[in-house]
Amino acid sequence: MFQCDWRPSRLLAGALLGLVLLAPMAVLASDLSGWQAWPLALFAGGWGLLDARRYWQRRIRHVSISGGNAPAVCDDEPLLDLQLHVRGPLVFLHWRNRAGCTQRLVWAPDTLSDSQRRELRLAIQQRAAATMPASMAG
Repeated sequence: MFQCDWRPSRLLAGALLGLVLLAPMAVLASDLSGWQAWPLALFAGGWGLLDARRYWQRRIRHVSISGGNAPAVCDDEPLLDLQLHVRGPLVFLHWRNRAGCTQRLVWAPDTLSDSQRRELRLAIQQRAAATMPASMAG
């Protein structure tokens, strides 16, 4: 059984802030004329700041995934079509909610320890094994 609280990552928030600084510079370094580049650079920087702030202010979410056919839940909402993707140090958990909307949580190394990462992988593997059809080999 895997239980964990998701919270915003300081590493990902720092990366977003780095992109906030780089985006306006990239626009200004492009071939756009000055009257086009400056408003777009200001917009890119402002939008990036809003996005980083929105990420940092996300609420803490409680995820519980039990092995077998027991329902996986996030904040007492069932997780349908649960999928786990690991990309280097980042762990992505994808699912659909009751309304059919895709949801996603991303854990960085500063928010998910190695032991929790192993527990999450094992819980997902146990769920996959429990939902596989029985073998005809007997």
